[in-house]
Amino acid sequence: MSRKEGSLEAPTRHPIDWQGADYYDEAKLMAELERVYDICHGCRRCVSLCQSFPTLFDLVDESETMEVDGVDKGEYYQVVDHCYLCDLCFMTKCPYVPPHEWAVDFPHLMLQAKAQKFKKSGARLRDRVLTNTDAMGKFASSPGVSKMMAGLGSTEIFRVSLEKTLGVHRDAPLPHYQRPTLEQRAREQVAAIVPTPVGDTTGKVALFATCFANYTQAELADDFMAVFQHNGIHIEPAEGLLCCGMPKLELGDMDTVAALKAHNIPLLADLARQGFDLIAPIPSCVLMFKQELPLMYPDDEDVALVQRAFFDPFEYLWLRHKSGQFNTDFVQPLGSITYQPACHQRVQNFGPRTRDILALVPNSEVHTIERCSGHNGTYAVKVETHAHSLKIARPVVRHVERFKPDHHVSDCPMAASHIGQQRTELGDKPGHAPHPITLLRQAYGL
Repeated sequence: MSRKEGSLEAPTRHPIDWQGADYYDEAKLMAELERVYDICHGCRRCVSLCQSFPTLFDLVDESETMEVDGVDKGEYYQVVDHCYLCDLCFMTKCPYVPPHEWAVDFPHLMLQAKAQKFKKSGARLRDRVLTNTDAMGKFASSPGVSKMMAGLGSTEIFRVSLEKTLGVHRDAPLPHYQRPTLEQRAREQVAAIVPTPVGDTTGKVALFATCFANYTQAELADDFMAVFQHNGIHIEPAEGLLCCGMPKLELGDMDTVAALKAHNIPLLADLARQGFDLIAPIPSCVLMFKQELPLMYPDDEDVALVQRAFFDPFEYLWLRHKSGQFNTDFVQPLGSITYQPACHQRVQNFGPRTRDILALVPNSEVHTIERCSGHNGTYAVKVETHAHSLKIARPVVRHVERFKPDHHVSDCPMAASHIGQQRTELGDKPGHAPHPITLLRQAYGL
C-alpha cells in the first residue's frame, strides 16, 4: 500500500455498529485487520505506545515476506490481546484516522475483534471474575472475606496459589476491599447547599462512585465531599448504580455492556433531568458515558443527555474557576508533584485540568508525565501481560525517580498504585499515591 499524507483535521469518531450482522462476520473482520495492519506496518508511529504494535511489527518482520501478507491470520489475535482500548493511538498518534480516506480506528477495530472472539469462545474464568466488578466488590468487601484477605492476601503461598489457579500474577498489586463503601460514606456527609449555576455547570452534582472506587477507595468520599462543598457545590452520591461497563467492553462482552447500560442510563438520565451534573472519580467510567456508550447508542436520547451531563471532576472545577466560582484560598503548599494523567482522561480532550487546578496552589510545582502507567484495568494483573505492563510503565517510573517529588498522583488509583509499587521494588522511597482530589483537600487544610 502506497504511503499518503495524513489528515490534519480533527479526528472523527463513527458510531459502533455492534448490533449489525457485519460486526460478527469473521471474513470481513480478517480483511479489515489485514488492511489496517498493513497501514500500521508502513507507518510504525505507535511503536512506543503499548505492546500491540511491537507484537504486530515482530510478526511482520519475522514472516517469510516481511509484509503483512506473510503473517498467518491465526496470529492476528496476538495483537488484539495486547490492546486495552486506551485510545491513545487514535487520539494522539495516527495520521490516518477519519476523516482521512483510510479511516483507521485501531481501538474500535480491536473492540470488534474482541467481541467476535467473546461471541465465539467466551472468556476464561479469571477474566470473567476480574471483570465482574460489582460482584467481586460485594464479595471481597464482606466482613469475613475482607478480614481474611487482610491476613492472607499478601502471603507468598496465597499469591502463588492465586497465580496457578486463576492466572493472577503473584507480584501484581491487589486492591484492598472495604466497608462502608464510598457511596455510604458520601451519603453521611451530604449538606444542603444552594447551587449556583455558572457556564455549563449547575453547581449541583451527583457523584457516581464507580464499582472499583466504591469498594476499594471509600476514603475518596471524604475528599470529594469536602472539596466540592468548600466550593459551594451541592454534592450527593448517585444511588443504585452498577458498573459502567468498561471492564466488560474491554473483554468484548457487548451483551453485558448493554445490560449495564439498560440499568444505569435511566437512573442517570433522571438525575440529569433533575438538574444534576454527573462526575466520577475514575476516568475510565467518565469516558464510558462520554464516548463509548454514545457511540454504541447514537440515537438514544437518554444516553445523549447523560453524555452532556457527565464531567471529569477536575474539568468541572476548572469550568467553575473560569467563571470565578472556584475557591483559591489555599492554606498549605503541596511542594513538588509528579502527575501522570490517565490515558482514558487524556483522550477526552478537555485539556490538562487536574494539572491546572493543582498548579493554582501557591508554592506547588506540577511535573506532568504524559505516558501510560501500564496498568490498564486487568492488563497488569494477568500472568501473561504483567511483564509487558512493567515495561510500558518504566518511562513514568524513571520520571518519578528523577524528580523525587513530594507527591506522585494520577487520576486513576490503579495507575498510581502500579507506579508506586515499582518505585518500592526499585529501592526508591515507597511512593504513596493519593488521588489528586486528596491533595486538593490537603491544600485547603480541610
